[in-house]
Amino acid sequence: MQVSSLNEVKIYSLSCGKSLPEWLSDRKKRALQKKDVDVRRRIELIQDFEMPTVCTTIKVSKDGQYILATVVTFEILSDDYSKIVFLHNDRYIEFHSQSGFYYKTRIPKFGRDFSYHYPSCDLYFVGASSEVYRLNLEQGRYLNPLQTDAAENNVCDINSVHGLFATGTIEGRVECWDPRTRNRVGLLDCALNSVTADSEINSLPTISALKFNGALTMAVGTSTGQVLLYDLRSDKPLLVKDHQYGLPIKSVHFQDSLDLILSADSRIIKMWNKNSGKIFTSLEPEHDLNDVCLYPNSGMLLTANETPKMGIYYIPVLGPAPRWCSFLDNLTEELEENPESTVYDDYKFVTKKDLENLGLTHLIGSPFLRAYMHGFFMDIRLYHKVKLMVNPFAYEEYRKDKIRQKIEETRAQRVQLKKLPKVNKELALKLIEEEEEKQKSAWKKKVKSLPNILTDDRFKVMFENPDFQVDEESEEFRLLNPLVSKISEKRKKKLRLLEQQELREKEEEEEPEGRPSDAESSESSDDEKAWVEEVRKQRRLLQQEEKVKRQERLKEDQQTVLKPQFYEIKAGEEFRSFKDSATKQKLMNKTLEDRLKIEAKNGTLSVSDTTVGSKQLTFTLKRSEQQKKQQEAEKLHRQERKRLRRSAGHLKSRHRRGRSFH
Repeated sequence: MQVSSLNEVKIYSLSCGKSLPEWLSDRKKRALQKKDVDVRRRIELIQDFEMPTVCTTIKVSKDGQYILATVVTFEILSDDYSKIVFLHNDRYIEFHSQSGFYYKTRIPKFGRDFSYHYPSCDLYFVGASSEVYRLNLEQGRYLNPLQTDAAENNVCDINSVHGLFATGTIEGRVECWDPRTRNRVGLLDCALNSVTADSEINSLPTISALKFNGALTMAVGTSTGQVLLYDLRSDKPLLVKDHQYGLPIKSVHFQDSLDLILSADSRIIKMWNKNSGKIFTSLEPEHDLNDVCLYPNSGMLLTANETPKMGIYYIPVLGPAPRWCSFLDNLTEELEENPESTVYDDYKFVTKKDLENLGLTHLIGSPFLRAYMHGFFMDIRLYHKVKLMVNPFAYEEYRKDKIRQKIEETRAQRVQLKKLPKVNKELALKLIEEEEEKQKSAWKKKVKSLPNILTDDRFKVMFENPDFQVDEESEEFRLLNPLVSKISEKRKKKLRLLEQQELREKEEEEEPEGRPSDAESSESSDDEKAWVEEVRKQRRLLQQEEKVKRQERLKEDQQTVLKPQFYEIKAGEEFRSFKDSATKQKLMNKTLEDRLKIEAKNGTLSVSDTTVGSKQLTFTLKRSEQQKKQQEAEKLHRQERKRLRRSAGHLKSRHRRGRSFH
């Protein structure tokens, strides 16, 4: 027997300790018990409580008299062991009675879990199919299956109060069905609700455990290590508990007397309050877990591990010891006199972020880390060793930081140099001065100042990229900022002083004094007359500069020598002078009156009066030589046709008798 304590909760492992080999004789066993204290104190609570192979499922009968452990999924239909149903990996279903094997049948697809509905005597099987197969034990035949929307179903359970059937799918959903009408009455998306801010999900969470408690409470376990507690009246979980290992939840149970929920994965068993979510205690067996079972109405916990031997744990605060081992209550008082050290005495608590900084995230799920609350426990020796390997110069850096802090403290009373950016130094200096004025006014008015552009990341490129350099010689800048010149001259002087002080690189010298900001602000007041005069002055300067630029361009044009350009005529074309085009261009440049006179003189325009007293102008388009030749050819063709034309008078029909056709 071994005892451990966590959160002031004593846990006694009744199957832990040294075991004697079976081939020893009783005489040698008695001799060892006299010599070895550990062997003498060992308690064999249940003789031969182990399996020939690995155990995957463990359950206790309703009367509490029988413990059953198997390598397949099974269900106890009676209060004792007289009626048991086994689901094998090869799709076979076996029925066993008190005398042994009774009947065997198969289901269409591989099964993973099943539940028994007592009012209708139906067995519901789920597995590698979208259908839920129903086998009626009263009629002895299969009924119509339930068609779900899932590709496959992992687990299922039936509420013992109102008979609601629920199945967990590989898509991370829970479908609830009413066995009376065989219709789906609800759908829960647990995969979406299981993702929290602290959880890191690399795959789609599937449903790996499902358990009802009472009429309205249901607990759901996911393949990514989360446990969700639901009220059937809401589609949002009441609580989401993360095991921090990222391993599938194997089993979920309710402990009603203390309002506890027991959830287990392959590494840890956590007991937490279903109202507050606070961890009550946790248990980490030596071997990986496959299943967990609570002994009814007691504080005993049974586990099926990845070893042939099962685990038995006694937690007195959960309830009394069973009747057949009531002597445990007296033994625990005796064992408390020599308790063992706490499991986490020599461990360091680290969070997930600490593991990332140390580069130990790959140890999550290994025996080196034990999940607890929102982090993990790890051996303190391993923690110091890894921290030294990650940063071997930690002490030197710590020493340098301390020295730097001392130096900064001595410099606190000195005037600090203003570090200006490489681009837009004058603008930065202006913003610094404005910030100082704002701080003074804010200090007087006790008002919080607004953020500065220099410290804003959105304007960071403005003081780093040379493309954003302000051009103070541009026309827009000079007209929009007429008084900048006076202020900029003073600021440039101050800027030169700062640059000289930076070049000296002597911290002892103070910053050169300049005019107070109040004097500068008074001189740079926005007086209307001064502003108008400055604008006029800047405009005159700009006009003079523009005049000088035009004179320079004119001199350049006069000095430019124009060279003749030669053009090549295409083959088959005749050269035509530019006289026609020049004449046409001149005509287009004349007024409408002059153009009408020229057209009338050439005979292409005629003006006549109309009957209503208005003028009518008729233009005669001037034909080209080609058009004249074409018209003459057409005229000759018509004359030739006219000469060759024959009369057709003899083809006229005679006058018809009768009434004329209208």
